[in-house]
Amino acid sequence: MSFNKRTIRTLSHCFYDLKYHLVWTPKYRGKVLGAEKVKSELKRIFETICKWKHWEIIELNIQEDHVHFCLLATPRDSISYVMQTLKGKSSAWLKKKIKRAHGLYEKESLWARGYFVSTIGLDENLIRRYVKHQHHHNQTDQPSLFDKLLS
Repeated sequence: MSFNKRTIRTLSHCFYDLKYHLVWTPKYRGKVLGAEKVKSELKRIFETICKWKHWEIIELNIQEDHVHFCLLATPRDSISYVMQTLKGKSSAWLKKKIKRAHGLYEKESLWARGYFVSTIGLDENLIRRYVKHQHHHNQTDQPSLFDKLLS
């Protein structure tokens, strides 16, 4: 999927375009994600979680000591819930797979506690101008924000 593609999604009572850039690290910033088997298993796990939760992966890049994730979420889920689910499930499922393969089990989470999140959204100036000029909304020369997005 491409960042340039702007598709407004809908639920029964809302329109949305909730895209996030997420970054997080393994505990102690360990370089434990570099092996191709680990990367491919994490990618498979993230794809499974996103399909289950109706989120879309826009971009995913797994480095040896951190993960970059661009994700489209639904309005039903807070970003803290998204992160809790991605980190919690991926840690548990990856550890379960490693336990089966190597007879190992670690009680701690794979991931460090924190994360970075930023929205990937509409042009800030466009939104600020739209909000500022709402008192003119009923005038015929003021275009709708949705008209601009959907065209």
